[in-house]
Amino acid sequence: MMTINHAILHSFDFESGGTYFSDQELDRDNKQVKSYVQRTCRKCLGSAENRHGEFAEGSGFAEEIRAYRKGELGFVELSVQIAQWFWEELRRGEDLANADLLVVDFEESAEAPKAGDDEEAADAAFDARPERTFAIVLLPRRQSFVHELAGFEGHSINGIVRTDATLPSPTQKIDTYALVNLGDFGIAFHDKPRPIAGQDTLIVPDGLLQCTTQASGKEAVQAVTRIVEDVAQEYGLNTAETVSRAKAALARDVQMAEQFEPEEIGREVFEDEPEMQRRYQERYEEAARTESLPEEVPMRRGAANSMAKKHKIRTDTGIDITFPSEYGHDSNYIAFSTDPDGHIQIVIRNVARIENR
Repeated sequence: MMTINHAILHSFDFESGGTYFSDQELDRDNKQVKSYVQRTCRKCLGSAENRHGEFAEGSGFAEEIRAYRKGELGFVELSVQIAQWFWEELRRGEDLANADLLVVDFEESAEAPKAGDDEEAADAAFDARPERTFAIVLLPRRQSFVHELAGFEGHSINGIVRTDATLPSPTQKIDTYALVNLGDFGIAFHDKPRPIAGQDTLIVPDGLLQCTTQASGKEAVQAVTRIVEDVAQEYGLNTAETVSRAKAALARDVQMAEQFEPEEIGREVFEDEPEMQRRYQERYEEAARTESLPEEVPMRRGAANSMAKKHKIRTDTGIDITFPSEYGHDSNYIAFSTDPDGHIQIVIRNVARIENR
């Protein structure tokens, strides 16, 4: 359950060169406003593309956010400071686009225990303290067309006009935002390179937050599956079976702890083959150095389900097959074998019915 403690919207108009900074918070009692803010925050919070980091020593923003957490700096005041920083930074760029800045202080907690829940479930719900998060979300304006209603000399004249003042839908991908956990001050963010003074710049981690950067959950999953596939191929294993096993292990770990350890995935996949474990370890350590892969990768359960719960393969004959990752090494459901001539046979078993989709 998400609770919105504070929310405010500031606007930038680069065409006119004007800023519209609000001195009042959004009306959280308005259902439409509340829904938009909650859905936008959940979209950012649950993204598998979130990168994580820690504040660098001497980060000015870290000092500001800690002062806010202690009650020494007001929400509106801090949000205006952030909006002013974004305005100054964005207008230095080469690609100017009108945008709004949404700043939110929210809490997310587990649902309260229901009647009939066992003692363990009730204790888990009680122990799940709300996580308080400070969110900064840049909302690029969207061009859209709306009807125009007008009347002239007793006649109704309806027209079509273009507006550039539309906010993005909460279901659309947002490419620039920062999330700061107000408990442990952990950071999650997403940003895109912007051409500023002739160089592509990431303004959120390097400018606003001044923080370290680790690979995102999506990048870590891609690295793990790529390394597993390379090692399996090198040793003549069926890559579809091996990669699906890695995905199943990853999804299982995230379901239990909302994180996974890339090194452990490789050890589990190749647990019966010490030589393959060693090769995976070498490849992983190399990737960790070049791609900034962390030892532990935080990931939301929903993101893990969308990325790892199922495995999709495509044959050179144009056949697509999608199956639960956990079935990849269970021959009761799907089995892979190779003929002496090198052709792969795929057998799907224990099917009670087939639906056309």
